[in-house]
Amino acid sequence: MLGNMIYSFDAFELDLARVELRENGQPCNVEPQVFALLALLVENRERMVSKEEIFEKIWHGRIVTDSALSTRIKKARQLLGDDGRSQNYIRTVHGQGLRFVGNVRLQHDSADDLHVTGGDGENVAAQPGQDAELATESRPSIAVLPFRSLGNIGEDVTIADGIPHELITELARLRWLFVVARGSSFRFRGEDVDPRDVGRLLNVRYCLAGTVEVSGKQLTVSAELVDTGGGDVVWAERYSNLVGAVHEIRAEIRDSILASLEIQIPLHEAANARLRDPKNLDAWSAYHLGLQHIYRFNKKDNAIAAQLFGQAVGQDPNFARAHAGLSFVHFQTAFLRQSDDPPRDLALARSHAQTGVDIDPLDPFVNFTMGRSYWLEGDLDRALVWLERSTSLSPNFAQGIYARAWTETMAGSVHKAREHLDLAMRLSPLDPLYYAMLAARGLTHIELSEDTEAAEWADRGARSPGAHPLIAMIAAAAQTLAGDRDRGKGWADDARARNPALTRDDFFSAFPMKSDTTRGRVSSALKLVGFR
Repeated sequence: MLGNMIYSFDAFELDLARVELRENGQPCNVEPQVFALLALLVENRERMVSKEEIFEKIWHGRIVTDSALSTRIKKARQLLGDDGRSQNYIRTVHGQGLRFVGNVRLQHDSADDLHVTGGDGENVAAQPGQDAELATESRPSIAVLPFRSLGNIGEDVTIADGIPHELITELARLRWLFVVARGSSFRFRGEDVDPRDVGRLLNVRYCLAGTVEVSGKQLTVSAELVDTGGGDVVWAERYSNLVGAVHEIRAEIRDSILASLEIQIPLHEAANARLRDPKNLDAWSAYHLGLQHIYRFNKKDNAIAAQLFGQAVGQDPNFARAHAGLSFVHFQTAFLRQSDDPPRDLALARSHAQTGVDIDPLDPFVNFTMGRSYWLEGDLDRALVWLERSTSLSPNFAQGIYARAWTETMAGSVHKAREHLDLAMRLSPLDPLYYAMLAARGLTHIELSEDTEAAEWADRGARSPGAHPLIAMIAAAAQTLAGDRDRGKGWADDARARNPALTRDDFFSAFPMKSDTTRGRVSSALKLVGFR
């Protein structure tokens, strides 16, 4: 993907792929160890490279004298027209190591010239170049750059590389997103790297960059997601903590960024897809647009989602996530009783999920849809197996964690479910299914006969954007159990206004509670507010 990258400084080009140093386009006669030393220093120009690291990387740990290193340094400087006094390119940090301080630009096959940074951080203007095309595949792609350190952040400096490195590892778990490897994206260090240039050189649609800054006793980590096509900021966030304590919340920062990207990138992809002629949508665009409709949980949008997922499968029969989308469509049809044949819809949900699993068994969303098909069947044990697999494949998959928690609630594992629900809400506070997380939290309180708390949580869920009629039924039951039958009847009327055919049997088909006691309490409450 990256191709042949060349480091350029003044009249020199360091071509790692061809193992060649050129001056004014002409190859220089350079010894292998001298070239290796230059490459090591240039690639790590943002920091000092210690003598120990040089011995390890150049001589592979063999015992050599300091004079051997001094000889290679002298030859490298001679090649660059430098010397030990001026140190225009290679600076000696007395008794510790070396640092490359020339102004470096990163080139791609001697074409698109990109300013990255000088060794001391000075800006070098980007040279005009030909725009390279973004990745030909329609799957979204992203480069995560090392975060910039602002000011003296002391021992917390490792966060600037640590968080992006962990993000790359975790984002690579998302089967719908192409993630550029660390070895390529970490070449982009500096004060003012233009995301549009990152997009051209790495052929990516998105760039995630950030900063780590200390101000007094406060350490702040900022992150920014940019569309590399036009340089527009898609999403940005700041995280703060006391200096020295940030490592304690490092995982929380990472998980929050991951969860936000999993929502923001599909939203942005869908927004871009809406600008295209529907007939010309590629498979991934149709899929992302389908996601926007399926989360609205109504019959009209569910039908549109089915058409878009079907369009994606028609263009790419091996598109596992599009098959999972079709499974979601039929799950919703059966769940909300949007047809007269729920068993057929359940069978189709299972069939499409199975096709997705056959194509890509490691996709978290595919495993999620398989688990939900068993949940709707009332087989909670098998549902949990698939949902646990989904969240083990992607530990920050908030919807998978939520679905697992809901299944645990139905199975009576209330305390475990509550932990997972709280995690899902913390990970994804803008999730399209957030209302369901709130309502499920209410159900955990119903299981424990904590009816006042149940009414509060269920009410929040039913009042949240996107809540469907079954959520209103949960609120109706919870309010009635808490002693407020008028409020319970209000939510019951709301549910019936949107789906007059809903019954108590429909409710328990959607939420197959194992506990006879809980089932009996909820059934009595729903009967009191008019459900047959």
